[in-house]
Amino acid sequence: MQTPTQKMIQIRWHGRGGQGAITAAKVVAEATFKSGYAGVVMAPSFGTERRGAPVSTSLKISRTKIYDLSPIQTPDIVVVLDHLILNEVNVTAGLKPGGLLIINSPHPASKHQQADFRVAVVNVTRLGEEAGLRKGIVNSGIIGALGKASGLVAIEMLTSCIVAEFTGRKPDENAKAAQLAYDATEICEPAQGGVHA
Repeated sequence: MQTPTQKMIQIRWHGRGGQGAITAAKVVAEATFKSGYAGVVMAPSFGTERRGAPVSTSLKISRTKIYDLSPIQTPDIVVVLDHLILNEVNVTAGLKPGGLLIINSPHPASKHQQADFRVAVVNVTRLGEEAGLRKGIVNSGIIGALGKASGLVAIEMLTSCIVAEFTGRKPDENAKAAQLAYDATEICEPAQGGVHA
């Protein structure tokens, strides 16, 4: 039987044009590669890049080389940079049973509880502002939430890669946003007997 570190892990990101979902995926790709994942592939992004419009991008990581470059159909993890997208896009489409859904939301994790998936929730928007970022900067914070909920990469490696990526664009504040989100992420196990609203 394969352990989680032996198989390919597929992560799909949902955000809005201008929120930096692709940048967040790129930072995590860099951090996973530096942490010993030999296979790291960012798949094409989908949807218009128009500011505010829903967009998605994909990231595959593995301890061994990845030869499958096709778009992700059955993610292990789905990352949502804006909880309002839940009303516009079926973000859990294809998410494997027992998979992980990570949401930037002002609501408690219990409000987003699902029947079939673990859910991790944190108010990245508020924490980004608390860290000194402009309102609406959420991509660095959501990286921290992913780090906490998935355990794939140490937060120290993630913040190091954030500082490198955001050189000249408030690197320390972006790293702080990730650390605050990491610390505040609340994880909710699957609901018994149905999905909550």
